[in-house]
Amino acid sequence: MKVSIFDVAKKSGLSVVTVSRVLNKSTSVRQKNKEKVLQAMKDLDYHPNASARSLASGKTGIIGLTLTTLHDTVLDAVVKEINDSLAEQGYFLALSISQGDEDSFDRSMFQEDRVDGVILLSPINADIYVMELKKRKIPFVILDNQQRNPTVPSVIVNNFKGGYDATKHLIDLGHTEIAHISGPDPFLSSRERERGFLFALEEAGLQPFEVEQGSFDIPSGYAIAKRWIDAGKLPTAVFAADDFMALGVMDAFKNEGIRIPQDVSVVGFDDQIYAEEFHPALTTIRLPFEKIGRQGVDILLKLIKDSPKRNTIMEFDPELMVRKSTGAPRGR
Repeated sequence: MKVSIFDVAKKSGLSVVTVSRVLNKSTSVRQKNKEKVLQAMKDLDYHPNASARSLASGKTGIIGLTLTTLHDTVLDAVVKEINDSLAEQGYFLALSISQGDEDSFDRSMFQEDRVDGVILLSPINADIYVMELKKRKIPFVILDNQQRNPTVPSVIVNNFKGGYDATKHLIDLGHTEIAHISGPDPFLSSRERERGFLFALEEAGLQPFEVEQGSFDIPSGYAIAKRWIDAGKLPTAVFAADDFMALGVMDAFKNEGIRIPQDVSVVGFDDQIYAEEFHPALTTIRLPFEKIGRQGVDILLKLIKDSPKRNTIMEFDPELMVRKSTGAPRGR
């Protein structure tokens, strides 16, 4: 197996940047560290190539990506787009999984000699990251920012429009008894999707059938729908703030012989990979994950090359994907 500069760094116990500086005969490296690198090179029989020497500028060629979960096909798609975009520019991607609190916060990635920049994907608590990154002067960008913060470079989704479009679709089909299952309060996306739902109803002169709070997972959607069933009072349509909750709703209804969309129409949000594969296929709001990933990389690489005077904030609209889970209401 070919030995790389990263192997030398690991063997010597020093950073990739330090190894690079030794390879390029920099005078800024301490003699003791220089000797460690040279010994590691000898032990590994490492011979530097052009790509290693190109690190003389002090850049690692590595971008850090922090996210809270790997169990989300939409985030997976964003990560793939980020990885592909970075690879086109000759960068490697390093992943860090964190729950976004002090206990799980991984500061090891946020070292200026380990990464050239950091991408934060849907952080629950962005403040702890932003403070650390600004302190260390590491360029960063937040994708799907869950806080309104004009002082940080961000790529955001117009969740209000998504909530509005989902609800307007149901209203246009003729539904007047529409329920909403929102996501957890800490997420700005939850609050904005609910705001879009309420605005569309108000615009049409309607009141919500009910607003329940879920947990962005299948069990919460199932439990809420089961309560409606047990109470014997069902909406004609449900807009769930994410696909997982929508699938939970559909599962509960189907188990009780309630037909979708003949008896109840269901709309989700995100367009997870399961949405189109479920039966009936789920009408949902699709996030533009390709644009989110590529725009995030573009902003970050520009920040690495040159610090602009103003922060860049890009917003993309989601898209309504009409499938088989929605239809006109029928008499009961």
